[in-house]
Amino acid sequence: MNIRFANAFEVLPASVQGFPQALGRLGTRARLIGGILAGLIVLALAWYFFDSASTARQTPPPPVVTETAVSRNVTVVEHTIGTVVANATVQLTARVSGQLMAANFKEGQIVHTGDLLFRIDPKPFEAALEQARAQLAKDSAQLASAVNDQKRYNSLFAQNAASSQQRDQADAAAKSLAATVAADRSALDIAKLNLGYTEIRSPIDGKTGPILIQPGNLISANGANALVVITQIQPVKVAFSLPQADLPQIQERERAHALLAFLNVHAVNGAPLSAPVDFVDNEVNAQTGTIELRATYDNRDQRLVPGQLVDVAVSLKTLKNATVVPREAVNDGPNGRYVYVVRPSGEAVMQPVNVLFDDGTDMAVSGGIRPGAKVITDGQLRVTPGAKVNAVRANSKKPETTNDK
Repeated sequence: MNIRFANAFEVLPASVQGFPQALGRLGTRARLIGGILAGLIVLALAWYFFDSASTARQTPPPPVVTETAVSRNVTVVEHTIGTVVANATVQLTARVSGQLMAANFKEGQIVHTGDLLFRIDPKPFEAALEQARAQLAKDSAQLASAVNDQKRYNSLFAQNAASSQQRDQADAAAKSLAATVAADRSALDIAKLNLGYTEIRSPIDGKTGPILIQPGNLISANGANALVVITQIQPVKVAFSLPQADLPQIQERERAHALLAFLNVHAVNGAPLSAPVDFVDNEVNAQTGTIELRATYDNRDQRLVPGQLVDVAVSLKTLKNATVVPREAVNDGPNGRYVYVVRPSGEAVMQPVNVLFDDGTDMAVSGGIRPGAKVITDGQLRVTPGAKVNAVRANSKKPETTNDK
């Protein structure tokens, strides 16, 4: 105690240390008062130094939460937003003009190729068909007569009973009528086609939208307004884009036929849907620096709807035996990222790391961290590099046991 008091007295200012000598030059009462004041000052200063030293000795190491770095295979996954795209979309229009008589489906109905959807008044086209048949019959009869005349004049010409001019005229008449009959047959086929076009059938399997022109209206052939829009929803494609930096991994996975997209549609109790990526664009978008990919999903449950936005995750590669730490253990510093590692002796040291992959929960890192290391996940602000800490395991209030070495 005397040694500590002497040391404390030595650190006093010179004016205070010379205070006793100054008292010798004063009177008895003044010296008494001065001595009392000097003693109080010395006691206060001594108490301050002793209390500070005692407080410094009694301050415990700061508590921190730690977890153990582990080694495992980590799948590198790229996350993005995708758009559901219809495999085919058809705007159905009429191929002949007439009055729309009926719609043979309900809006929003699933239809198949060949299903009858609309019917146009067929009567004008039936009449045109009969007219074409009659014209063909008439010209066919004239052709038969012309062919007989042709044969007759050829026979007479061989007997020198008819001139070559008469023979040539008979040949020309027969050939002309043959061409007319051929044209009549084409006109008959067109009339049949037009009559068939009065029944408008679905060209694809898909789901119908709203009826855009109601029955009773007059419609024109190849009109600007569609009757209905049919969208093929089984299967559908999901279009999304990834950074061009991922292109080597994309190409490697594509060559191995292992490029899959996992779709999260936020359904209740719904697991992510998997769909093979079967399209990689042939160029990188110069404006965004990304490349487009498309995955095909059979959509048998009709869960995906064209135009819908979905979360897409694409597995690009696997990091073998990577060192993994909780995301909370990695801190950002002026010189890059780092983690605090607690040594067996209890000191916390700052260890720079490189992040190889971040899945939002854990990080795969490199840079001196080994599996089994204790890393600090909470309480980093209270840590002084190189100082001891009171390590507590995650989800536990008991301190970790450390061996001082």
